[in-house]
Amino acid sequence: MTDVADRATAGFQREYGTPPAGRWAAPGRVNLIGEHTDYNDGFVLPFALPLRTVAAADRQDGPRWTVWSELSGETITFDAADVDEPGRVTGWGAYVAGVVWALRDAGHDVPGARLAIASDVPLGAGLSSSAALEAAVLTALVDLGGLDLPAERQPRLAQRAENAYVGAPTGIMDQSAAIRCRDGHALFLDCRTEEVEHIPFDLRAAGLAVLVVDSRAPHRHADGEYAARRKSCEAGAALLGVPALRDVGVDQLDAALARIDDDETRRRVRHVVTEDQRVLDTVALLRAGRVREIGPLLTASHASMRDDFEITVPEIDTAVEAALAVGALGARMTGGGFGGCVLALVEADAADTVAEAVAAAYADRGFQTPTHLTALPAPGATRLA
Repeated sequence: MTDVADRATAGFQREYGTPPAGRWAAPGRVNLIGEHTDYNDGFVLPFALPLRTVAAADRQDGPRWTVWSELSGETITFDAADVDEPGRVTGWGAYVAGVVWALRDAGHDVPGARLAIASDVPLGAGLSSSAALEAAVLTALVDLGGLDLPAERQPRLAQRAENAYVGAPTGIMDQSAAIRCRDGHALFLDCRTEEVEHIPFDLRAAGLAVLVVDSRAPHRHADGEYAARRKSCEAGAALLGVPALRDVGVDQLDAALARIDDDETRRRVRHVVTEDQRVLDTVALLRAGRVREIGPLLTASHASMRDDFEITVPEIDTAVEAALAVGALGARMTGGGFGGCVLALVEADAADTVAEAVAAAYADRGFQTPTHLTALPAPGATRLA
């Protein structure tokens, strides 16, 4: 298959009869650790994948936007009236229209544009294909229009597009990773202050890799369960009299749990508080260059998601168990849960062995054959040469 940027260029040329003015790319992401902490004002540590969504684009006259998608083969057109009435643009086009709407709503003079979208980020795998699309389109429109929108303000605007226009209640992590990640680093994000620190994550120097396994498990009841987890966390914070669970330190956890009668709420609170601490502990190890030592924290995160937050499924647990059984230093589900991907920290020369063990375990259980990739931290959204 040709490079995704070349496919976007070819699609633009075919649809519009001229070459694009430029190409803008944004990556998918995996979250190294810190799951369901984002909407609790906590800490996350994602890194960008080499898989990218690319928008080839050029300006066109008037407040009008035409978008071709490689995935669907469709070309859609919408104008300012469509954009300003959420619900008139639906499906994948809503993510593009949502970015235009959020920019206009923030007072920016958004240029009309023609776009062609191609992507290597798989849909439904928990690798944030939607944020990659939003970030690629946003970066293109900001550049085409010469808009005054620095990178640190872009994630919140992209998140607003997804929350308020598309209607998906995501936190700030995905858009921050797609826009602000750096090559060779993980992004330590404080979801309350939106402060970031780029943490060195030099897997190659350590002789390691992150194996990302797409479980191929369908997202079962993901939307309703996600909302239920968020509601439980908010209830726990209210019971404890804090603005968010981020405000409960791990040293205060036992006393906090003793104040909560409902067992399910107690377990949800325990996951978030301990997960925030695992993020902080992982960051401390990476700052010290002790990459190998983060493995047990990844595995503990998975156990917490499985037992306390109850967001894993049999395919996910099977992948984690199989990876650990053949020597992965740590493994965990990544993403919102109920399907999606598993990541495993592995010796670089053992990645194929671990992937084969996961596939064999799937075959034994009668699960659909998983897919995998070996990931090194990649850069965030950028204009391509």
